Amino acid sequence: MTEDLLYERKGPIGYVTFNRPHARNAFTFAMYDRLREIFEGVPDEAGLKVLVLTGAGEKAFAAGTDIAEFRAFSTPEDALAYEERGNALMALIERTPIPTIAAIAGACTGGGAGIATSCDLRIAMRNAKIGFPIARTLGNCLSMENYARLAAALGMSRAKEMIFTARLIGAEEALTAGFVAELVDDHATLQARATELAEQLAGYAPLTLAATKEAFRRLRDGEREGKDLILSCYMSQDFKEGMDAFLTKRQPQWTGK
Repeated sequence: MTEDLLYERKGPIGYVTFNRPHARNAFTFAMYDRLREIFEGVPDEAGLKVLVLTGAGEKAFAAGTDIAEFRAFSTPEDALAYEERGNALMALIERTPIPTIAAIAGACTGGGAGIATSCDLRIAMRNAKIGFPIARTLGNCLSMENYARLAAALGMSRAKEMIFTARLIGAEEALTAGFVAELVDDHATLQARATELAEQLAGYAPLTLAATKEAFRRLRDGEREGKDLILSCYMSQDFKEGMDAFLTKRQPQWTGK
């Protein structure tokens, strides 16, 4: 376990904090491994309904991968394994059945931007800067899967222009583009709003949220089959509970079953 990435559970909400503020929360390989462990453990965490991802401090969400981690790269296998590892993590975030919220302050670049893009909802401070400035820094590229994620989140033209020019988009542009859902003025408000939003989602029907999350993932990947998603909701105890609660004018008690 690494103290560079913290995990805390508060009731139905889990909080993941990238905890290297001295390095703008840049990821080490150990941090990627720990984040994967957290997401792999979601199905076994009873009562967990939402995950919030954020960076320590207000200067960065996460400034990509720590460049020192690349010093040992020397073979084609090193490059392919790195991108496959990152893509597997982001696919895991996307396929996790509970909602994920990225609370973004400051720099959100490289791998950090990839993780934020993989989350379901994103909110940001007005100091947020988001992008993949690899054309003027490392000279690497993204995996095909991450290009697809970025194009889906920003639109292909804007995503292409952003990488070609190596520019970081600001918070207002990210809001206009729909990459983030809302902006806040300071770090305390960002954390409070992330919790408020997480609590709201935790009170909703989990099967509806899980089906919707998976449906949008499939749509992005060109899939159209969704009968299993329909049945997962309509054949559930929660659907019966929802109908009864509506007819008897009470709040439904969702169980996710």
